[in-house]
Amino acid sequence: MGTKSLDSLRPTETLEIENGLTLVPRVMLNLTIFPSETASVTKPIDEWQLKRALIDFLKTSFHVPITVPEEDLHIKRFKDLKKRKRVDPVAGGTIFIRDLGFLNNKNEDDLEVLDKKFLDWKSSLVEKMDGIELNLEGVKFRLGVAIPATDDFQGMKKDWEDFYAFGNRGYSRGGSGRQQPDTIVLRGAPSRWFAEPRVSSKPSMLVTHTIFSTFGKIRNLNVAEDNDLGDKEDENDGDIVSGLHCKIVVQFERYRDFYNALKVLCGRSLQKQGSRLKADYEVSWDKDGFFRNTRSHAQERSSRMPEMGADSYKSSRSSEWEEHSGKRVVWELIDVRMSFNICGTTQKMYFAPSNRNSSRSLMQE
Repeated sequence: MGTKSLDSLRPTETLEIENGLTLVPRVMLNLTIFPSETASVTKPIDEWQLKRALIDFLKTSFHVPITVPEEDLHIKRFKDLKKRKRVDPVAGGTIFIRDLGFLNNKNEDDLEVLDKKFLDWKSSLVEKMDGIELNLEGVKFRLGVAIPATDDFQGMKKDWEDFYAFGNRGYSRGGSGRQQPDTIVLRGAPSRWFAEPRVSSKPSMLVTHTIFSTFGKIRNLNVAEDNDLGDKEDENDGDIVSGLHCKIVVQFERYRDFYNALKVLCGRSLQKQGSRLKADYEVSWDKDGFFRNTRSHAQERSSRMPEMGADSYKSSRSSEWEEHSGKRVVWELIDVRMSFNICGTTQKMYFAPSNRNSSRSLMQE
């Protein structure tokens, strides 16, 4: 898939990438449910009734009915209603609108026009839903609706423009010399979709590199089990189990590739060939300098290590064999710097996992 194809991708269009994966468009909205000003809530909200009320509202309140299956509407009641303040919400949730075919306009080819119409429709959807009153068995509730920051590409673009306007930060430089972001962070994707088939259920560096090369040339890549996501969900009684999802950090060679990748990934879900499951990941841009910090950590550790000969690598502390394209490749999970002489030019490469048990990181200078 070339850059030209990514540049011309419509906001409601699917995109097939590598490894049997497809990016499927969707609209994600965060929901917050408050009691109305006159309501006194003494018992937990009925999740099923709330779902039915929202589904019926979407079907009947728009010129073109919006269809949302019950499994794409997630509601979670908050605990300790008796301890909450009167203005506190009683429940929260997420809704995914995936049936967007009614927005397709085959007679319009101008991508900027299509993007604007899609954004205007999303804004009007939020405006119409936000603040509506729901009557559930005589108890009134008020609905709060917002687009998540990780689903708002224009909002993220404004954030990084403001971020780099007020400091000397960033890797990539445009033609004008100004600094620009080049690294995306993706969380919540199933680890097994980025693993070597029949070899391991853990995410693979090689498979992940193949998949994200769809978007452009990669400078640095890190993939790890997203244990932080599992811990966070466990605290909230969620259903995400630690180790089942992965966190992927990709630094691109060019700003344009970063821009296209983030735009295409934002507002879409992953689907695997042969599976009905849709992975509703989160994607954002890296403002914390992930690879700078990892490289600094690797250099600091290597400066404290004794010189090692070639034979020393045989006793490295951890290694993993991966099967890829019929060849066996070993990734040494050690914090050392290695130099290679290629065509008379010295190339430096770091193997520096941020998490020694589950992370693989490949960086290049």
